[in-house]
Amino acid sequence: MKLPIALEMEPMLSAPADGIPKGDSWSYEPKWDGFRTLVFRDGDDVALISRGSRPMTRYFPEVLPAFRGLSQSKLVLDGELVVVGKNGLDFGALQQRIHPADSRVRMLSAATPAWYIAFDLLAEGTSDLRSQPLGERRKRLERLLKGVKSPIFLTPYTRDEKTAGKWFEQFEGAGLDGVMAKSWEGTYVPGKRMWVKIKHQRTADCVVIGWRKSNDGQSLGSLLLGLYDRKGTLHYVGHTSSFNAAERKELIAKLKPLATAPPKEWSDAEGRMPGGPSRWSRGKETEWMTVRPELVCEVAYDKLEAGERFRHATRFLRWRTDKPPRKCGFDQIASAVEFDVRGIFRSK
Repeated sequence: MKLPIALEMEPMLSAPADGIPKGDSWSYEPKWDGFRTLVFRDGDDVALISRGSRPMTRYFPEVLPAFRGLSQSKLVLDGELVVVGKNGLDFGALQQRIHPADSRVRMLSAATPAWYIAFDLLAEGTSDLRSQPLGERRKRLERLLKGVKSPIFLTPYTRDEKTAGKWFEQFEGAGLDGVMAKSWEGTYVPGKRMWVKIKHQRTADCVVIGWRKSNDGQSLGSLLLGLYDRKGTLHYVGHTSSFNAAERKELIAKLKPLATAPPKEWSDAEGRMPGGPSRWSRGKETEWMTVRPELVCEVAYDKLEAGERFRHATRFLRWRTDKPPRKCGFDQIASAVEFDVRGIFRSK
């Protein structure tokens, strides 16, 4: 490809913040929960590249014709690949799209087709636009995508912080993470965390059901967390790993006396259990050990997926010696009011 930007470029990143920043210098957008993806087009050649320079083109064949149909034959877009399910964005279904078998890729491209949510234009023709302010890039992006149809969508934006606050609450029901804040006059700086992300943060009391060894196998890597359903079945829901070296040694000493065999409901396939290599892990899965469900800890989390696992690693807050493990259930997880993803593109 002969484009002014290399395929290996790391996209611009964001840093977390506790609240929506205020002021006339900001622009706000919904924060999509998908695969961050750069689109490179040079004529009929289209390449989808994820953060970390992973090639994604073969996994999403259904979106390629739409990029070839755009009026500009040379371009670089920044955006997010998402899959929309019955209850909003479905990150689990999106993860399943990364499959080594071509037949499976073709089947999933029809069964769970992806959308591309564009939010930046980095190159157009022979022009590298990264040194242009966001406002100018946005103007050119709107011109390029005027009248665009699915599977390409143009993310909405607002300069009004009150509207951003409304989006933060309302769009969670469609499966979105929160909102992004970007400098309206800011340039595009690859690899730098100069945007701001404001994500939903909640807490939950979870049972410690095991621990996973570190990558080198010499220490504790993370605690495995569980919650009980209404029937009293214990399910694995995620992990937490925010401990320093000294704390990890103390935890191993605390957990070893509680070692036990996996609960019966895991072998009976009634409860969700840890394990199963991620398609991003390239076959490497760290060993884990089960412990008796006697310890309870409070963690901070941002989202519980439809499959009822925490979307990201949680942040350990404190031990809850005062709470019985059996009281740690899914009933404490807050549910957002459902919102149609398509309504986001009509919101002002």
